[in-house]
Amino acid sequence: MYKNYVFDFYGTLADIRTDEKKQEVWEKLCLFYGYYGAVYTPEEMKKNYNRMTECKAESLYSHEAYPEIQIETVFRELFETKGVQADDVLVLHAGQFFRVLTTEYIRLYEGVERMLKQLQEQGKKIYLLSNAQRIFTEYELHMLGIAQYFDGILISSDYGVKKPDRRFFEILLEKYQLNPGECIMIGNDGETDIAGASRVGMDTCYIHSNISPEKDEKVNATYVQSEMDIGKVCRMLGIQGEKER
Repeated sequence: MYKNYVFDFYGTLADIRTDEKKQEVWEKLCLFYGYYGAVYTPEEMKKNYNRMTECKAESLYSHEAYPEIQIETVFRELFETKGVQADDVLVLHAGQFFRVLTTEYIRLYEGVERMLKQLQEQGKKIYLLSNAQRIFTEYELHMLGIAQYFDGILISSDYGVKKPDRRFFEILLEKYQLNPGECIMIGNDGETDIAGASRVGMDTCYIHSNISPEKDEKVNATYVQSEMDIGKVCRMLGIQGEKER
């Protein structure tokens, strides 16, 4: 067994489906902004959101291969464009309201909490390394009841860089003084999770889930699980509880 287990979140521990294309999303978001004096039409809101998001990402691409923006800056700018100065709490709530509107469902894969609890009981260190936005992911971890299992949570929006950039993995290793040879990265993306972790010397476990990229037909990982089955992953990695052995 390994000393340190590093997990991806979406598609590995949690199943999620979001849809930003629904007209209702932009209609409801306009209502929210309108309450605070930032009046938009749905078409204007969507156009401005997409433009701001793309511009912020493009500005980072000039010096980052795998940049990550902080999405709250977009929600703040949507207020400021209409002459409204929004405080941090209002910006947070605007972003999270958008997340609620666009989320069709989010749930843990079967067996995830049991696996994390077993690892914790066995004295293993558990980390999360996620390409995500803190204003969404931090709260979803608590909502799903698994935040307490992690010894460290790194979310890409905090660092301006994301997987598969080796620097994001190195930030984890340096922050917690981890030996990569004692770590395994578990994820559902052959490039961002598996190839990225391999470049810094970690062993890897690839799980092909329902939201894995289609290109992931042949993944060069230490362990490969061809379907989302946490029980099989636990048996493969030797992390069953005593009663299961």
